[in-house]
Amino acid sequence: MSHQYRVRDPEEIYFVTFTIVDWVDIFTRPAYKQLIVESLIYCQQQKGLEIYAYCLMSNHLHMLVSSKHPAVLPDIIRDLKKHTNKQIIKLINDEPESRRDWMLYRFQYNARYNTRIQDYKVWQDGYHGIACDNIYILTQKLDYINYNPVRAGIVAEPEHYLYSSAAAYAGQNGIIELVFIDSGFAL
Repeated sequence: MSHQYRVRDPEEIYFVTFTIVDWVDIFTRPAYKQLIVESLIYCQQQKGLEIYAYCLMSNHLHMLVSSKHPAVLPDIIRDLKKHTNKQIIKLINDEPESRRDWMLYRFQYNARYNTRIQDYKVWQDGYHGIACDNIYILTQKLDYINYNPVRAGIVAEPEHYLYSSAAAYAGQNGIIELVFIDSGFAL
């Protein structure tokens, strides 16, 4: 992982991206999406993760995050990825999944070359953390996150995408509680 994209000042808000290996479209089924939502809520309630914005796409997750306990943001991210890696594999095995063999093969193949991983590797290494240390970067990343499903052609309006913070920023109910950014940003 490049040192350029590590959490250097843990008190900042960071734009992070977690990507599934080989860009496998895992988050096309509700069970996998719900796992990510529940895991993020757990990290908020139990580990002090503060989420300012998020968007869960079919094969990656973008977020603006910080921690109530700044020194532990990298630990929260590590634990979140480790937990969801295990749980995604469990869901693939337990849920009806037409792509089961193919997905498990991809995840097993990607684990082969990493001595730290025993069976399956779901997430790519790292999380491409970018410090949002000024209002320009912060609002640019917030806009990028909230408009991701529009650019992907999934929805016409950002607030129509359920697995994103856009609805909350548009004054509607969201599925994850947010810490709002006071930047004059409006959809």
